[in-house]
Amino acid sequence: MGSGKSTVGPILAARLGWNFMDVDDVIEMETGIPIAQFFQQFGERSFRDRERHTISRLVTGDSLVLALGGGAIESEATRNLLRSTDGLLLVHLDVQLGTTLERCRGTEATRPILADRANLAARYELRAPLYTVAHISIAVDKLTPDQIAENVLKYVKINP
Repeated sequence: MGSGKSTVGPILAARLGWNFMDVDDVIEMETGIPIAQFFQQFGERSFRDRERHTISRLVTGDSLVLALGGGAIESEATRNLLRSTDGLLLVHLDVQLGTTLERCRGTEATRPILADRANLAARYELRAPLYTVAHISIAVDKLTPDQIAENVLKYVKINP
């Protein structure tokens, strides 16, 4: 959350001539309800199951930049899928918690986790080591979306 994936993803996709999709947007479109409401109505466990199935379906597509929610990495099955799928590059946009809070200020209505700072900090700490499965990690706190996209493209050119 707040790393810039929804901004950087479309930029990167455009530069590659690929499509861009956000897993949360796909889930909202398929269920017809906002993610926050899905969490309230069905719980996080149900959401994570749906998220995992959606990701596993989408990663089989070609020429796709796919933005994942920060919690997707908590599922071992999802981590393994993302790490082992041929031709897939898993990019971690590494953002500090303070930057996340600054960038997401005012979105608490659609991101209820922001209202519970202790829980947010605990999740941040839990997820941090899980992101090490990424093929590439970019510290994004001080970079513009264009700079982040350029960093990813440099890696792609070096490691086709």
